[in-house]
Amino acid sequence: MIGERHARVACQAAAVLLQYPDETVRDRIPLVAGAVATLPPGAARTALTGFLDHLAATPPRDLAEHYVATFDRRRRCCLYLSWWTDGETRRRGQALATLKDRYRRHGLELGGTELPDYLPVVLEYTATGDLTDGLALLQEHRAGIELLRLALRDTGSPYTAVVEAVCTLLPGPSPQDRAAAQRLARTGPPQESVGLEPYQPAPSGGARR
Repeated sequence: MIGERHARVACQAAAVLLQYPDETVRDRIPLVAGAVATLPPGAARTALTGFLDHLAATPPRDLAEHYVATFDRRRRCCLYLSWWTDGETRRRGQALATLKDRYRRHGLELGGTELPDYLPVVLEYTATGDLTDGLALLQEHRAGIELLRLALRDTGSPYTAVVEAVCTLLPGPSPQDRAAAQRLARTGPPQESVGLEPYQPAPSGGARR
């Protein structure tokens, strides 16, 4: 585990890099790269640096197309954490409301249109708000994050490295296969949910707003 300041830097970098790579995000990449360069040698720095190298070598249009193909069109690459636990059920609405209240108790009023369980939002909260609670929140959703990592790895997506960097901030080793990741979950999603099922169409609206 890296220190508090470096954990915040890694979370902030991942929060930016997991967003749709529009012009605003691309303009922030030099700042992100500079921050990542301050991280101590280790898995998080290596993973994030590798992804930044990919960004630098890839045309913007290709980056955008890959993001849409990965996160908007592949349900098993969902960036919304409560989807992994509650699927597309009414229970998810309560989970989102609870998460908003949790942010509010720690001094964060969530604005904009993004849902509070969107992984970049959770990472932003961890980086700029309550680090301890943010890391605890990520750990609570560890099974979904690890399943996301494995799904990205299976598709050969460079985004695997960003999620791997997040996983290095959490206690214990990452599972090496899907079955091991699923064992991390205390319970699966409800019967009407497909949160843990692969190869399904992307949820309406995808991962990009």
